[in-house]
Amino acid sequence: MKLKANCTMTVKAAEDCPVVAMLRPRSGQAQWMISERYELSPWVRTTEYVDSYGNLCQRLKIPQGEMRIEVEMVMETEEHIRVTPGAPPTPVEWLPDDALLYLLQSRYCPSDKMEPQAREIVGDALPGYDQVEAIRRWIHENLEYRYGVSDATTDALDTLGHGAGVCRDFSHVGVALTRSLKIPARVVVGYLYQLDPMDMHAWFEAFIDGRWYTFDATQAQPRGARIVVAYGRDAADVAFVSNYGPLEMGEMNVSVERLGG
Repeated sequence: MKLKANCTMTVKAAEDCPVVAMLRPRSGQAQWMISERYELSPWVRTTEYVDSYGNLCQRLKIPQGEMRIEVEMVMETEEHIRVTPGAPPTPVEWLPDDALLYLLQSRYCPSDKMEPQAREIVGDALPGYDQVEAIRRWIHENLEYRYGVSDATTDALDTLGHGAGVCRDFSHVGVALTRSLKIPARVVVGYLYQLDPMDMHAWFEAFIDGRWYTFDATQAQPRGARIVVAYGRDAADVAFVSNYGPLEMGEMNVSVERLGG
């Protein structure tokens, strides 16, 4: 299916502020870039590189004052995500080299402290896909989606203690519990068609039976129609703007529409 996504934001700098942004998706196996538009007002020189997770990153210096950033893309993406109950885990010794780091605990995903709870949650579910789906379902049924209970320092254990959070927090819990079972897991950020309320979104993926599978604990049922912007160990790796000086985030508007029926 063909999706058009738009993200428009304003930022305000008290003085010139270097930033690294992640605003542009890449083509890959599950999505293909058809067209894109990327505008900065006022315009400043921007360079781009690919980070160690394969994400496109933009480096620029936001000048003193207000800047408007707009990104628009048309992507061909999968209407449905693959669901494979019973898929077995990939033994650690067979994992691809680039999946190994997603077994490690990270800043917001202290998986080394969470195996007992993960074992309790998955119960007698078959190792692999069924275990991760049990984790996703448990998060959806037991944590409340609520704004205002988390901030930039909240990790997965904090979210479990609060019993509530937003998509970022749900993803951290899913990743941490999954990693504790020796299954690689990573945070994903991007766009989801018909997300309510519409915003940038976060979910997680797990490496099972030789491939990555999508899991989204904010949704009751598996849903495709996603545009991936970035992957990482946790939210620290996938921030859409990382500023290295004072920067005030203003209004941000996100829209996703289906093209061609």
